[in-house]
Amino acid sequence: MRSTKLHVDAIRKLLMAGATSRLDRMLVRLRPADLANLFGELSPGETRALVEVLFTAERAGITMRELPREILPEVLEVLEDQRIAKILERMEPDDAASFLFALDEERRGPVLELVAEPRQQELRWHLLYPEESAGSVMTPRVMVVHPDDTAEQAIDMIRKQGDKFEAASYLYVIDVDRHLLGVVPLRRLIAASPDQPMRQLMVADPVSVNAWSDREEAAAIVSRYNLLSLPVVDEQLHLLGIITVDDVIDIIQEEATEDFYRMAGLSGEDRVFSPIGRSIVKRYPWMLVNLGTALLAAWVVGLFQNTIAQLVSLAVFMPVVAGMGGNGGIQALTVMTRGIALGELEFARVSHAFLKELTIGLAIGAGVGALTALLQYLWQGNPYLGLVLFLAMTITMITGGIMGAAVPLFLRAIGRDPAMAAGVIVTTFTDVVGFFTFLGLATLMLTYFQ
Repeated sequence: MRSTKLHVDAIRKLLMAGATSRLDRMLVRLRPADLANLFGELSPGETRALVEVLFTAERAGITMRELPREILPEVLEVLEDQRIAKILERMEPDDAASFLFALDEERRGPVLELVAEPRQQELRWHLLYPEESAGSVMTPRVMVVHPDDTAEQAIDMIRKQGDKFEAASYLYVIDVDRHLLGVVPLRRLIAASPDQPMRQLMVADPVSVNAWSDREEAAAIVSRYNLLSLPVVDEQLHLLGIITVDDVIDIIQEEATEDFYRMAGLSGEDRVFSPIGRSIVKRYPWMLVNLGTALLAAWVVGLFQNTIAQLVSLAVFMPVVAGMGGNGGIQALTVMTRGIALGELEFARVSHAFLKELTIGLAIGAGVGALTALLQYLWQGNPYLGLVLFLAMTITMITGGIMGAAVPLFLRAIGRDPAMAAGVIVTTFTDVVGFFTFLGLATLMLTYFQ
């Protein structure tokens, strides 16, 4: 953190002094990824000036492709269309497509018009696929061979054209119509005899992903089969491109962040470096939703005002019951959401997972409820209140387990993201059930308390 501040301060001073040659020498010593992280600390004017220096040194493209996703829209917002077009021309197609998706829709067309051919057509082809699809993150530059090509011919092709391709871990075997037939790992190619044909070296019927599939599915396939790159095909199994492992890492990070945000009712556009106004706009609607759920819980508590007035100690333990139920529900929700996201939860095993969370809620609820009842008795000496605490916490924890499992499954069944504000829904149910059960049981047993 101190190193980042020192670099930012040095960049500011050099920019203010107009010492571009000294700044250029400083930037050369920084790795592109480290330099990209500094953009979040700079003002719009400083960002524009730094990009100008990078353009002069022909390092703008390689640096800006490392920009964190949360600050990319802010950086692009202060750059002229012509500058962005030049950056797009120097980037790999998949990185350039990410930049285009980060632009406002009304700017994409004018920026694309400034991009030289054939890169312009390449990028327009990328934009045919939805932003969250496998096709949007693939690179079309693939090393391909034909079944009758020999190992020697394939190696010669790599020598002549290898630097044009982003990934060089596999050769993809295609027919004359570009149907994907197999894949040849480079280690197998190197060990082969010079005259051995690709049809003998290839792994037939390789794992692939459809270009219109969700990119999260592509990441799960790469993780499941330990691949370095994944071929992307259309409905007729024509090879369109590949998704490389570095893209998969970005996908996993972004999807994990997205799920984490949605469980908390946050927008993915609300990041550390986001403008204050944008964060307020993104968070306020969900705060209104939270206010509604809190008022619902307050209404339930209001039904038992007379009971609370007669036994004030109930108010002490109300947050304990609701809080423990909410924590149990979030634990079950997290496990279920992860299982759905990674494809671990098959339809046939849904009932097993559901029953498991219910059982866990019962066991933990009974255990925590018994401990809470004991502590309450040692503190206040009221066995009946202890019994109410035990029953209420057990029921609330069971509810948390059931809702934590049911909510993401229900959201998936209706075609919604299982993580979408599920945390808000689960905690609302556990709060309402917790308050109602605890105060309801206390009302039924009020005569024993007296």
